[in-house]
Amino acid sequence: MIIVGELINTSRDEVEPAVKDRDAEFIQDLAKRQEEAGADYIDVNCGTLIKEEPEALEWLVNTVQEVVDVPLCIDSPDPEAIKRGLEAHEGKALVNSITAEDERFSEILPLIQEYDAEIIALVMDDEGMPEDDTDRIKTATKLIDDLTAEGIAEEDIYVDPIIQPIGTDEEMGEYILSAIDEITNKYEDVHITCGLSNISHGLPQRRLLNQSFVLLAMSRGMDSAILDPLDKKIMSLATAADTLLGKDQYCGNYIKASKSDKLTV
Repeated sequence: MIIVGELINTSRDEVEPAVKDRDAEFIQDLAKRQEEAGADYIDVNCGTLIKEEPEALEWLVNTVQEVVDVPLCIDSPDPEAIKRGLEAHEGKALVNSITAEDERFSEILPLIQEYDAEIIALVMDDEGMPEDDTDRIKTATKLIDDLTAEGIAEEDIYVDPIIQPIGTDEEMGEYILSAIDEITNKYEDVHITCGLSNISHGLPQRRLLNQSFVLLAMSRGMDSAILDPLDKKIMSLATAADTLLGKDQYCGNYIKASKSDKLTV
């Protein structure tokens, strides 16, 4: 399971003032704790700082990379901010995100080509958000085919099927699982990722739903998630699921996590 640590995001109350004040100590501590908890990427997002986003994102990339060894996920709706982040990034970054919308695709594609970045492909097109599994599969297929035609390797593509709250549509879980099934069967090397906690938005005991859904999604082929790596329970479940799904040779990662006291029941 490829974990993208989601906590450095200015939509979170404690993060926005830290970025505004260029509080490197706070940001670096948050980054290090996510890496130590098992994050494979650290997401950096300062999208709420609209007037200073390019400068702030560049600062975040430089600040975080001073203290972690894992790559970053450059997360922004603004192509100029993404460009500044990629210029500052050392090594291969992950970009969040490209869509099948004509304007967004044409803005982001040259950046991932120029900087040899991995890309999260959000299944949205010029008609808007997907409604069901059929919409998600259709848009994912277009995105993957268009990206690979432009020279982007399948293994550098992370499809995000756009999880929406199950509280507003009781079939949402099955739509997502069906889409994951179809996409992973058709494109073996493409990754599937998601903003996991969206599934439980607006409902009580959200962690229970998140923890249950990560297991269901992994069983269908999801191999990445954007989540809180400091949530020891969900990280434990992801580790155990990888082992049970045959993705952990000789159960090595599970045993290592247990010896490191990273598993909880």
